[in-house]
Amino acid sequence: MASNTCTLQPIASESDFNSQISSLPAQCLAVIYFHAPWAEPCKQMSTILSTLASTYPASSPPRTVFLSLDAEEVSEVSETYDVTQVPLVVLQKDGQVVESITGTDAGKVRSAVETHAGKAKSGEKLPPQQKVTKAAPSESAGDAEPLQNGGANGLAKYAPGAEDPKTAPQYSSGETNGESKDELNTRLAELVKAAPVMLFMKGTPSAPQCGFSRQTVSLLREKGVRYGFFNILADDEVRQGLKEFSEWPTFPQVYVGGELVGGLDILKEEFENDDDFLKDYMVSSQRNTGGPAAPEAQVAAA
Repeated sequence: MASNTCTLQPIASESDFNSQISSLPAQCLAVIYFHAPWAEPCKQMSTILSTLASTYPASSPPRTVFLSLDAEEVSEVSETYDVTQVPLVVLQKDGQVVESITGTDAGKVRSAVETHAGKAKSGEKLPPQQKVTKAAPSESAGDAEPLQNGGANGLAKYAPGAEDPKTAPQYSSGETNGESKDELNTRLAELVKAAPVMLFMKGTPSAPQCGFSRQTVSLLREKGVRYGFFNILADDEVRQGLKEFSEWPTFPQVYVGGELVGGLDILKEEFENDDDFLKDYMVSSQRNTGGPAAPEAQVAAA
């Protein structure tokens, strides 16, 4: 027999999400929860929302729905909602976002839902707010040395040397490197500095595997930026570890001098707001001249 209360429904794909959202009546409140499996606060928020959902009756047509999305797995949806940290709860009605909540404050989440959907049945207690202490930044990530080969002339000739960190993995996602967390963070700190501008993407510049990676490659090419790249689909340890290392749950990610700039939307904003953004890393002033640094130097996955 079908449950007579709402549940927190997992959404596996962009098409599944679009189908769910488009089928909702205008008066229905959609509680859209973005999470990441590596983020400890998300475990608390998952419990909070599952409990809260059970206090609302299931109805036809629906008046309230609770949807759960892995921010990285449905990156297209995450980009649409500008997800830059998790957990994130977005309240939407009639196609419009009415409120967004970050953190794990159960009272704040319940209050927001009740404001837009009405009060649930009484007697249900939600878990208390979780206290989370932010880890200290990686020492190696904060010690990035000033770039030595800035300027168009230097970047036009740039290519990783034999002693530089590799900008692509030497083993496939089917293998494990057996790294501890500290060892992985050390490797990530080296990878983000492997080239003056580093792009962590799904696929490669010649064969991007998601729309946002494709758009990022096109934007860097259009601006004439020389960059190194890393295919996260070929190394799951880097793919999962970088999300926590950078505190940025989605890909692509762009780093300059070892420091995170952000994803596609941030990159677009920086170019729009600053004519000199990444000017030192442009091959020339001509458009559509950028691309991966020395493609032959990129190490393919085994």
